[in-house]
Formats: sequence, structure tokens, C-alpha cells
Amino acid sequence: MTSNMQTKRLDILVGVDGSAAATAAVRYAAQLASARKRPLRIVYGIGLADMGWVYGTDYGAVPSIEYELRLAGKRILADATALARTIDDSLDIIAEVSPQPPARLLVDLSEHAYLVVVGGSGTGRLGAVASTAVAVTSHAHTPVIVVRTAAADDAPAATGSVVVGVDGSAVSDHAIGVAFEEASRRNANLVAVHTWSDTAFSTGDFAGDRGLLTPPIEFETIEHAVLAERLAGWQEKYPDVRVERRIYPDAPRERLLDLSDEAQLLVVGSRGRGGFRGLLLGSTSNALVVHARCPVMVVRPPCEP
Repeated sequence: MTSNMQTKRLDILVGVDGSAAATAAVRYAAQLASARKRPLRIVYGIGLADMGWVYGTDYGAVPSIEYELRLAGKRILADATALARTIDDSLDIIAEVSPQPPARLLVDLSEHAYLVVVGGSGTGRLGAVASTAVAVTSHAHTPVIVVRTAAADDAPAATGSVVVGVDGSAVSDHAIGVAFEEASRRNANLVAVHTWSDTAFSTGDFAGDRGLLTPPIEFETIEHAVLAERLAGWQEKYPDVRVERRIYPDAPRERLLDLSDEAQLLVVGSRGRGGFRGLLLGSTSNALVVHARCPVMVVRPPCEP
């Protein structure tokens, strides 16, 4: 497929590996593709090149092993395609096996994708997610949705609000725009969450001293103004979206995780300041991707390499 053809397709791209989480990701991606009239591209990355140190060959595997890996990948793709067809049998689907590692494959293909969907471990262990999902959210050229599930028949809620984390930065502005679009497409309310500190004021000796620095009422007034300014233009563009504003002094990770219980989608920017510092590269992002009870969309700035 040529680059021009890829650009025109703007697929919804989903990676599979035969796991329950990947099955949930395929189901979610197929539903999105059907609702948004987008082609669906399902890919399986073998990672042959990364096996070279074991087998000492250019491909990373002796021919018989390579054949078996490709055969297994084709079976997984066939199952994923069949599942997608149960969602919408008219979907335009491309399914392909690649020798590339899964994360690298998804990042490369994301340059011409509408969005990327990946499965996240339902066990809550970071390792199962970090190898692919966090790597893809860190480098993809388009928004990435991480779908977590504990079992193949678990499905993310189709109702509930879209929740977006807002920190007042230009990066989070981009995430706000995507969140408004998602809320509009899903006919959902939007909950905009803003905090002004990473510090959990409710714990430690600092809790009793915060009023000595700046009166809480001043913080609240200032931060309400920051949030209102960031939302104003988007509310005009999407008048159909009902917005609920929530202001907190601290603990962005805990606030967003709590809201994920009843949300249908949680949207965060890839980098920020203040209460959302390190959303992608630090503990907050890892916690959201690994522990959120709803799908998490990570949005990177379009100008970032």
C-alpha cells in the first residue's frame, strides 16, 4: 500500500496478540469504525528483528520458527476479523502480519491513522501494559485509546461522560478539543477536571499549612478563571456538549481515577504542567493507563515528533 493510499484511508488502527485485552480492543475499534464510517486495520507484530540475538539470523528466527509465528499471527488476525464482522459485516477491513515489534509497528502506521486502539492488561500490573500501550501512547502520531479489560467478554461502558484533564497548558488545549469532539460524537456530557498541584494536600504536615501561603478561596477563584478561559472557545464550537467543571486543589491522578468508574472515556494530554505534570512520562499517566476503569485516550500535540 502506498503512502498516499494510507493517507486517504485514515484507518482506525488496532493491534492484536490473541489476549483478552486485545479482543476487547478489537471490539471497541470495530464499534468506532462502524459508527464513524472508517476503515478498520488490524495488525499483528511478530518482532522477528528483535529475536536476532537468540537465533543469529537476519530475520531473527530460523525459517521454521518464522513460519510458525506468521501462521499463529494469521490465526489471531482471522479471529479478530471475524469478531469485527459480528459488529458490522460491512466494515472495510485490512488484516496483516508484520515482522516488526508490536509497538514499533503501531507507531509507524499511526502516522496515517485516524486513531489507534490498543488493549491494556486487566490485571493491574504495569509490565503487561508498558511494553506496548505506554510505548505507543508515548510516540504515536495520532490519539491512542487504551482499552482495559479483565476478560474477553467485558465491554467498556457505552454510556457515561467523557472526562478530560485540564492543566491550563497549550498541550492540554489540544486534548480539550479532542475531548469535546468525542463528547459531541458520543452524545455525552463532558466533565472537565482541573487541579493546580500534584501534591496531595490531604496527607502530610503540609496539609495544615496551605492556608498560610495563599488563601484557598484565591486559588479557587484563579483556577476557575483558568478553566473557564480554556473551555470558552471549545464550548462555542460545540454548543451541543453540556460541560461540567470540577476544580480540585490536588491529587489529579486520584481525581481522574475516581471519575473513571462511571465515565465512558478519559482524555488526557501527553504533557503538561501543574496538577498534570508528567501525565504521559510519569506515575500519573502510568496509573491512568493501568488502573482506569474506562478506556483512556492519550493525545499528543500535533507538532511534537
